[in-house]
This record gives sequence, structure tokens and C-alpha cells, in this order.
Amino acid sequence: MSSHHDPSTPGGSIDFDALLRKYDTEARYRILSGWRTKLAGILAFAMACFHFYTAGTGLLPAQTQGAVHLAFALALTFLLYPARQHSARKNDIPWYDYILAGLSALTCLYLVYNFIELTYRAGLPTDTDLIMGMLLILVLLEATRRISNPVLSCLAIAALLYCFFGRALPDMFAHRGFSITRIVNHMYLGTEGIFGTPLEVSATFVFMFILFGAVLEKTGIGKFIIDLSLAIAGWSVGGPAKVAVVSSGLMGTVSGSSVANVCTTGMFTIPLMKSVGYRPYFAGAVEATASTGGQIMPPVMGAGAFIMAQFLGMPYTTVALAAVIPALLYYGAVLIQVHFEAQRLGLKGLPREQLPSLWYLLKTKGFLLLPLVGIIYLLLAGFTPLKAAFYGILICIPLSWLNRETRLTPKKLFEAFESGARASLSVACACACVGMVVGTSTLTGLALRIASGIVELSGGMLLPTLVLTMCASILLGTGLPTTANFIVTSTMAAPALLELGVPPLAAYMFVFYFGIAADLTPPVALAAYAGAGIAGADPMKTGVTAFKLALAGLIIPYIYVFNPMLLFIEASFWPMFQAIISSFIGVFLLSMFTIGHFRTHLAWPLRCLALIGALGLLHPGTVTDLIGLGILAFIYVIQLAKTRKRAVLS
Repeated sequence: MSSHHDPSTPGGSIDFDALLRKYDTEARYRILSGWRTKLAGILAFAMACFHFYTAGTGLLPAQTQGAVHLAFALALTFLLYPARQHSARKNDIPWYDYILAGLSALTCLYLVYNFIELTYRAGLPTDTDLIMGMLLILVLLEATRRISNPVLSCLAIAALLYCFFGRALPDMFAHRGFSITRIVNHMYLGTEGIFGTPLEVSATFVFMFILFGAVLEKTGIGKFIIDLSLAIAGWSVGGPAKVAVVSSGLMGTVSGSSVANVCTTGMFTIPLMKSVGYRPYFAGAVEATASTGGQIMPPVMGAGAFIMAQFLGMPYTTVALAAVIPALLYYGAVLIQVHFEAQRLGLKGLPREQLPSLWYLLKTKGFLLLPLVGIIYLLLAGFTPLKAAFYGILICIPLSWLNRETRLTPKKLFEAFESGARASLSVACACACVGMVVGTSTLTGLALRIASGIVELSGGMLLPTLVLTMCASILLGTGLPTTANFIVTSTMAAPALLELGVPPLAAYMFVFYFGIAADLTPPVALAAYAGAGIAGADPMKTGVTAFKLALAGLIIPYIYVFNPMLLFIEASFWPMFQAIISSFIGVFLLSMFTIGHFRTHLAWPLRCLALIGALGLLHPGTVTDLIGLGILAFIYVIQLAKTRKRAVLS
């Protein structure tokens, strides 16, 4: 089914495969048959085995590990993804895609085969080196265009042109310009271009965590998480929506993809929300908002978190720990709004007799949570993320045999390895392609120019700089995948925050949050549109509602920039406790503003007062905290009087 058709079957039920294809470029692969299916499957399985083996026994040198990773990724991309999306349903692979697959593998493996020789003559490329480099750049741009948004390829082309035409640009962006030889040498043979940090992280930590998620999903953890969420929250006010929030958050710790997460949990939670009285657009928005938050939920966050750790030169555990409080505040905000909306509409939870037993679930399938617990323990015990993911997979396999339904047979394991490899392709291509943007920054000094421009435009004040950086992150996110968005914004925009004294971890986390938020921001709110497709709702209305629901969560990055203790930066107990409480009050007040309900209908003057109180709590300090608390108490008293008066009259 082509992407412009309505993703529903003639009978009226949702075609989830078509829906995923419509909003997720990664799902627009060819439907192969016969020996072609086996070829792609064996290649994907070999890719997974290579990464699993090197994770367990020791990695190759960074550049060669990345080259083998990219060789697999590009070859598979050309075999699986057509040049034009309308031909995705054809089960044939045209002759030119076999050539492109072979050529892309050759250009990468050339680096592996000649690694020592290339190291000795660093900076002195031969004609063959340059030809291989130019060919790789071309096939990489085409592969990225196919599997990701074309905007990313265009951005990389613009970066390469900027390197060459530097002399012809205005003073602010001008540089001396570089020859094609110098550009290709920097991008292909250096460690700051295609084979830089982003691809290095994709070829190690990110791939292994994607593989871990794929293995875990084959055990049936998705259904278990939904059942567990139903048992925990299904009975409460607006229970089905809370189930969506909890289950999507838990699934996000495994999957890390907003759109895939929406289609996985949303196929169950959205109809459930509609059945108890939530409007379709609200049901789709709740699922999208909760699914998107999965990328900021430790222990397994989006790929950008691993790249952040590498950029900052700190352990991944530090990044994951820093994300804990903001993630809890984000999900707390969504849960509060869902609760207020349910109260506003007078919705109830599901009858307890219709819900699964929590004790029975934990007794029969609770062991499925042990691999996640194991990964957290290994990370805290000082293991690298790579080793933690490797042992996490090893833990999954024997544990799965404790229950017949969850058992990982050799066939299921092969499928898990294959799907894990396929899920990594877009990240690999995006990281390699965006490596050219990062390479441009290091070659020309572009990042420092942009940072200086942002600081100058904002008059050297922190709040306007944060707003400009937020806008840049969301704007870039409308055209780039989350990982690529984070790499670009952390390279181009985050230096402006660093220049104003923001701690590096807080600056990088700020752009990370808003890059992810782009999945909910119209006009290109992919996660929200996927939710709208399942709910049968208006996409734009769902997108606006999703952004509104996420708004309370989007105040959080401002809070932790002004108060880095929330990220465990120079934290001490009482000031941090005060910061958490004031942040929660701020999120609570903003939730009142967005929904317009607290105990009963909230009049506009009180809604505006709640917004003022929430914004006041952005800045840490006892005075602002007391003002926020006072506003909350004032609204509570008025709303309590209203409900009592209504009760007396009725």
C-alpha cells in the first residue's frame, strides 16, 4: 500500500503494517520472496553475529569496526530499500541495487584491508584512496536518502559544498575553502568524518542495545508489559490512558523508536482508551507523547544518549542517571494531564474482574524483567554498555525457557538477530551521513561561528539563548531522525550554551530533549500522526494535542539548565530535594493550565495564574518556590470551594 493511501483494510480495521510504512521510513522496505529473502536474512544475521562476537571477545580498532558495520548496513540498505517508495511492494531487487550494495561494501572493506598501510601514510592519499572515498560518499548519500528523511542527505551535501565554497560566503561564515582531495581525505580517511564518533558509537553500544531489544521482544515482553500496566493502572480513573503511558514508557526502554513504539503498544492501548470515552485525537496524542518519552527513559535510552556519553567523555551510567529525574517528571506530567482529562470527562477505570492479576503475571512471566534488571546492575557495577548489553542477551536466552510461550527457539533467535540488524540500519546510515556534518564543523570551525552568532543574537543572555537553541533543535528535528538531530544540534547549537557557562551535560541534555520533542511537533509530528492513524483521528489535531500534552514535560529542560542538581551535577541532598519538589509543583501547575481542570473546571484567570506559577518555578530559589506553592494553594482553595458549593446545590 503506498504511503498516500488511508492505512486501513476494506473491512475498516487498521492495517498496522501500512500505517508503519506511512510514518516510519525504516518500515518502507521491500517485501522480498524466495532466495532474495534468504540472502537478506543471512546477511542481516551475519551482521548481528559479527557485532555479538566482537562485543564478547573484543572490538576491532575503532575505524575498522565502523567500516565493517557500515559495509553491512549499506549493503543491506540497497538490498532492502528501493530507490522509489512506490516500488517497495515489489519482491524483486533491480540489478543496479546489487551493484550499489557490492560497491558500498567494497569502499568500506577497502579501509579494513588497507588499514595499516593507510595509517602509515596518513594525510597522503593515493588516487585509489580518493576514488574509494568519493564513491563511498555518493553511495552513503543515496542509502541515507532511501532509509531516512532526504533532508539528512541534503544537509550533508550542503556541508560538503560549504567546505569547498568557503571563500565565496559572507564574512560570518567564510573560510579559506578546501580542495576536493582535502575534503575526501578528511571525510573518508580521517576519524572526524564518516568514521567519526557517531558511527563508532553506532557500531558498538547502539547496535548491541538494539539487538538486546530485538531479542527481548521475541520473548513476548511487549504483551507482558501491556498486561502488567493494565494490572497496575487499568482500574484507576482514566485507567486505559494511564496504561498507555506506563506501557509505552516501559516499551521505550527496550525499543527507543517513537513511531515503532506507537504502533506496537498503540494497537492495543488506543482502542482501549476510545472504548472508555476518550476522544480519538486525545487517545492518539497520549500514546504518541508516552511513546516519544521512551527515548529519554533509562536504562536503555535513544541512540543519542550513547553518543552524548562519548562526546562528553563520561560513562553512559552518568548520562542514564542524569536522565532519571527529568524522565520521571516528563511521565509524571503526562500522567497528571491524563488524570485531569479523565476527571474532566467523568471517565472511570476498567472493572477489576476484566484486568489480569498482577500476582499471576509476576509469577508466570515476571522473569522477563530480569534482563533489564541485569543490565542496570551490570552498568552500575562498572561494566561498559557494550558488555552490559552482551551479557543482557546471554541472560535473556536461558530465562526465556522458563515459560513455553516465551521460549527462544533457534528459529526465534535467528529472527531476533535478523530484526535487530535490520532495525540498526537507519541509525548506522544516519550516524555515518551526519559524520560529514560533524567533519565539516571540525574542518572549517563552523560550530564556533554558529555559537557566536546565537550568543550575539540573544544579547549574551541565557534565557533567549535557550529559546533559540530549542527552536533550532525542534526545527532540525522536523527533518532529521532523532540521532542525527542530536549530533547536529550538539555540534552546532550546544556550544552557545557552553559559552554562557551551562554545564556540558545540561547543555547536551537540553538539545537531546528538544530533538526528541520534534516527533510531536507539527507540521512533521511523525509519532503523533502514527497515533492519529490508529485512532482514526485528524492528524493535525492529534499533533497539536500531543504537543500540548508534552508541553508540561518540555518545561523540564529549562528547569535543569537553571538547576543542574536535577541531573545530579554537584548535588547535595536538601537543595536537590527542594529542586525536585519545586519542579514537580511546576509540572503540576502547567498540567492544570494545559487541561483546564483541577477538581472541577478551571476558569481562564486561574489557568493563566497556574501558567505564571509554573514559569516562575523555572528559576531555582526559595522565594520563587514559595510563590509557586502559594499559587497552588490559592487555586486549590478556590477549586475546593467550587466543588463543595456544587455538591450542596446538587
